[in-house]
Order: sequence, then C-alpha cells, then structure tokens
Amino acid sequence: MSSGYDVWFTEDAGEFLARSGEHLAHDPVTGTVVTTIAQRIRDSGRGSLAHCWFAVVTGPDGAISGIAMRTAPFPPHPVYLLAMPDDAVAALSAAVLARGEDIGGATGLRPAADLFAAAIAHRTGRQVVNGVHHRLFELGTLVAPRPVPGRLRPVRADEAEHALAWVQQFFADADEQAGRLAGHDGEAAAFDIDDVRRKLAEEVLWFWEDAEGRAVHLIGANPPAYGVSRIGPVYTPKEERRRGWAAAAVAEVSRLLRERGDRVILFTDQANPTSNALYQALGYEPVVDTVRIDIV
Repeated sequence: MSSGYDVWFTEDAGEFLARSGEHLAHDPVTGTVVTTIAQRIRDSGRGSLAHCWFAVVTGPDGAISGIAMRTAPFPPHPVYLLAMPDDAVAALSAAVLARGEDIGGATGLRPAADLFAAAIAHRTGRQVVNGVHHRLFELGTLVAPRPVPGRLRPVRADEAEHALAWVQQFFADADEQAGRLAGHDGEAAAFDIDDVRRKLAEEVLWFWEDAEGRAVHLIGANPPAYGVSRIGPVYTPKEERRRGWAAAAVAEVSRLLRERGDRVILFTDQANPTSNALYQALGYEPVVDTVRIDIV
C-alpha cells in the first residue's frame, strides 16, 4: 500500500494465530476478544458465521502494527479492531472496502475503532452512530466483599435452558439500565443453547445459590487465552438484586481463576455506574476503553 502499510487477510484462525501469536502475547489483556475467539474458531470451527476473517496490518518495517477481525455472529457483523496507528487504520479501511464488503459497524479499542468507522463512513457516503461504550478492567488486589449466604457451584447440564434464559435477559437488562432499546444489536439472539453447552463443557458457567439452594445469580467466563481469563456475563435477576450475590460470585470466580495462574479481566458497560462501582470495589482497575459504532 502507498502508505507503507500492508494488510494480510485469512479465514484460517490457526494460520492467523501462527502469524500473530507472538504479537498478541505482548498484550494479552487488550487482545482478549481476538485471542479467545480465534482460539475457539481454530479448535471448533467457524460454524454458521456469515463473516469470518482475521487481518494483520504490517508497517513499513514489516513488523505487525495492528490486528482486526470480522467474526461477530450478529448483524451488522462489525469489524473488531485492536490498537494501531492512524495510518494503519487508514490502510485497513481501504483494504476492507477493496474486498467489496459492506461494513455496517465497527467495535474494539479506542481510538482505532472510531477512526475505522469514520473512514468507512466517509468513503461510502454514510455516517457513524456511537452505540455502546465499554471499559476493560483487570483485577489488581482482590478485595473480599461482605459475606453472604450460599455458595458458587457449576451450572448443571439439566439447567442449560435456565442458564440460557438468564444470559439473554442479561443483555436485555443491560440495555434497559443504559437507556438503550433492548436487543438493539442482536447479540442476545445470537447466543443460543449451543453456546451454553459449550460453556458447560469448558466448565466456565456457574450459579450462586443461596442458603436454601435457590439459584440467585449467574456468572460465566471464557477459557484462558495467553494466560488471561475474561469474566462475563454477570447477571442477577431483578428480584434478587442488592443482596450481595454479584459481588460474592465475581469475587469467588476471580479467586478461582487467579489461583490457577490466570490474569483476570472483565468488561463493564460505561453507562452502568452500579457495575462499574462494584468491580472497582472488588479491586478491578481500568485498562482501556472500547466502543461499538454503527455505520448507517
């Protein structure tokens, strides 16, 4: 490319990780979404994904300057970007459009995702609409919350439908708490029973049950990638909130993940001050902001 940046595409997650793994290992926290999804697709296949590609942007010196992917299972299948220089973003946007793709959104680390969306909108005569703003946190020193009755336990196979209903309600409630239209981006609908069963097989889905044995909270995580485990979703039904279940569950899962040697991270919705305050009280520290942008 004339800027001195080159963009390499592949639909092979294993090939992508072989080429970019050393680069991703330098910052496995901010690269968490890319690494977990790439590993999952490498190991289990792309399934029914409408779009599935990974991109590596190299600079004039041949070194990797940026990483992107398009694997979102929900419309408009936004492109996900990690941090990269402005010129690398420009090269990526031009290369993606040269592939003939209709890009309806961007997501990922700021400001790369913002710049990419703006470039696509400018080149295609459209405009950007800022949507969801998240913040990535990493656990520092774990601070124990106040004790509550009950315990953490794995979700059982016969509870898969129950867990799925709560995961889908998690997305709806997150939108409501942030003042957004529920289901605005289709992410909840894209999460199905097969995803729940996969998490059960990976042993990364739990209920907090109270002293009477009732499930009162759901918490999940992702298998570790490059030594980093990401917690989520974290969901308490409305009738069970303000009782300390979420704090207890997040603290216990954080402890379990750290004890096995993982760095522990999670995302929060910046429009939800309650969850942001909860995680910081437990010892989570902000790392980077991300954004989801629609191009209309």
